[in-house]
Amino acid sequence: MIGVEEILCFDKNGLAISGTNFKCYPMHLRHPNVLAGPVLHLLLAYLACSMPLFGDDVTKAKLRADLPPVLQFLDGEKVGSSREWQERRSEIMAQWCETYLGNFPKRSPSLLESQVLDEEERKDGVRVRHVRLTFDTPNKRSFEIRLLLPKTLGDADPGGFPLLLTQPRYYQIAWGEAAVRRGYVACFYPGLDVHHHEKDFPGFETVWRLFQSEYPEASWCSSLGIQSWLAGRALDYLLSHHNDVKIDAEKVGIIGHSRYGKQSLYAAAFDQRIKAVVYRSAGSPAAAGYRFTGRETFMETVMDAPKAWALDGVKDYFGRENALPVESNGLLALIAPRACLIHTAYNDGSDPSFAVERTYLEAKKAFRLLGEPEKLGLLYRKGNHNPITDAHIKVNLDWFDWAFGRAGVERSEFPERLLHDFDWKFWRQQQDSEAMLPPGRGSGIKDRLEWMSGQLPKAFDQIWQGPLRLQKESEYGVAPWSRDRWKPEGVVRMPVSFGAHVHGNLAYPVKHSGPLPVVIWLHPFNYSHGSNEGYGVEGTTIYYRLAQAGYAVLSYDQCGFGDRLLEGAAFYEKYPKWSKLGRMVFDVQSALDFVHGLGGISDGKLPGLDVHRVVLVGYSLGGMVALHTAAMDERVKGVATFCGFTPMRTDHDFKPTGGIRRWWEWHGLLPKLGLFHGKEPSLPYDYDDLLGALGQRPCLVYSARKDRHADADEVAVCVARAQSKSSQIKLIQADDVNRFQSRQHQLLMEWLKSIH
Repeated sequence: MIGVEEILCFDKNGLAISGTNFKCYPMHLRHPNVLAGPVLHLLLAYLACSMPLFGDDVTKAKLRADLPPVLQFLDGEKVGSSREWQERRSEIMAQWCETYLGNFPKRSPSLLESQVLDEEERKDGVRVRHVRLTFDTPNKRSFEIRLLLPKTLGDADPGGFPLLLTQPRYYQIAWGEAAVRRGYVACFYPGLDVHHHEKDFPGFETVWRLFQSEYPEASWCSSLGIQSWLAGRALDYLLSHHNDVKIDAEKVGIIGHSRYGKQSLYAAAFDQRIKAVVYRSAGSPAAAGYRFTGRETFMETVMDAPKAWALDGVKDYFGRENALPVESNGLLALIAPRACLIHTAYNDGSDPSFAVERTYLEAKKAFRLLGEPEKLGLLYRKGNHNPITDAHIKVNLDWFDWAFGRAGVERSEFPERLLHDFDWKFWRQQQDSEAMLPPGRGSGIKDRLEWMSGQLPKAFDQIWQGPLRLQKESEYGVAPWSRDRWKPEGVVRMPVSFGAHVHGNLAYPVKHSGPLPVVIWLHPFNYSHGSNEGYGVEGTTIYYRLAQAGYAVLSYDQCGFGDRLLEGAAFYEKYPKWSKLGRMVFDVQSALDFVHGLGGISDGKLPGLDVHRVVLVGYSLGGMVALHTAAMDERVKGVATFCGFTPMRTDHDFKPTGGIRRWWEWHGLLPKLGLFHGKEPSLPYDYDDLLGALGQRPCLVYSARKDRHADADEVAVCVARAQSKSSQIKLIQADDVNRFQSRQHQLLMEWLKSIH
């Protein structure tokens, strides 16, 4: 029953090491001559996920850059029917528990008693009822719920009232109030987070611990998981004869925001009595897969969740998120074919849109298999993580009304508008055949770069030469307060605008003498906040840290990121023969113009800037952009790239990095790279060519040995080739994961000091 293929080994720090490869997986589970079924699958999934690690050196899953496919069994066979989906569903549930939540009790306790503690009728006719529920646990534990009962209590449909469950955090109460006005019964159950307290719901944040202690044999440790289980226990009462208010069992919904969005999704995933769920801005691992929210995105990683939220072991995947055996797409697929709406914001600091969309599209395959693709929806809103507005409440409840077949709401009110669904084949059809022919071998690096970047549109000249204006900071886009969240004393942030209407900021020290050396900061794949940092900040952000050290730091959101997120979504509609990376390089060159006094405006008098000491500093995506720009523009006097590249000619689909497909398809940065998919060695240039084009300008290349997005050995070989032509290239290879935090900041400042 068990086959052996490969096991990828890691040292105690998570670094892959060589050795014999094995992999354990169940074989032929769907063959008629072998026992099969949900129970067997669940058992085998449990065994596969809970096998002891040989000296903590064996990863639990094969490394893959993309999300684990939901319609593929652990043994690699495809899921092709609803019956097989039920088996696959059992696998995913087992994996999720073993990875994130721990295992729930083997059986749920029966309801022993329900007691109405008090009830009052408000002036608006709504009845507020407090009920204590007691369960058959070893110590007969109980908890309270609060119900809002509609004033039309005697006018229920024959099937009963629709029900909305939520957690009584102060910013979620309005959902219950709005729902009861629509004729729902609203239930606030003890799902308050361990770090929250509401005076009107005393003790609701500690109930989960009482029930956790009742089942010492269960490995469940996640407060969010246990509280989702408590939602089920509230349902035991609400759907039973103990409740004198009849609830329609086919119209049960749950909703939550942020950490409560996580909890709501867990509840719906594991309790199929819940027929619809709306989760807002739920972050990782619920809405956005950790593979796309690692430290290289400044988003929520496995290290950032509070201890009570998940098993300690999930932190072992820090920096090697591509080894996670199950991700958010699997959790979301567990809802199928019931109704689920992802409600997220364009600039949500917990929900990077790229990660959310990859989760959504992969999970939707399960809904499509079951014939209900429209039951999964993704809806964007303007702004940031917070707040919850009246308009949001309305659209959230409209989703429940649609899901429950209530009158007045159509599915078309929730259209699918994706931001990152780049259609490379369609792009290819729009291109001229001659433009697809790369320059000859004798061409220079600039010619090859210009060809790869595409054509600067003629109409663009008129756009970027138009009159500039400073952008007014507002509640929409990246929140101003978040840019200043880690602002130290003694520095200034001045809004500026330059180039093709690019809005940015110049940070510099208040006290300074003489022209300041300039750093242009180029951010990583931070779709939500662009140049602004979020999770993982240690003390202060890079632009303020450098300003403290005496630099003028110019930062801005690159095309398709932060305040310019929607610009990236529509880019190829406007400029089908250009490229996003080409636009990014253009913007850096415009920033250089600004530094040189060749165009741009500022919200005040600029400090003196030393145009002879202008350095590009890029992390991840920013490192790629920095090297491409420096190879094109001699005004760049130095480059520092942190985890900024892996050689492209040796980056194939089968590698854990994901290959060059990331750049031409996933992120749509350089579509012409797709012409070389499967024939990467024939690419017209690689990073050793870019480094070589720097000549004797100083360059720092920081490479992390455990960077899952790069092959560190190949980076070293690439840099060595370039070093044979230049003595100014310094390579630092750290025994670390891909990150840009205090230690990397310090290395950067030491290098900057050495070249200045």
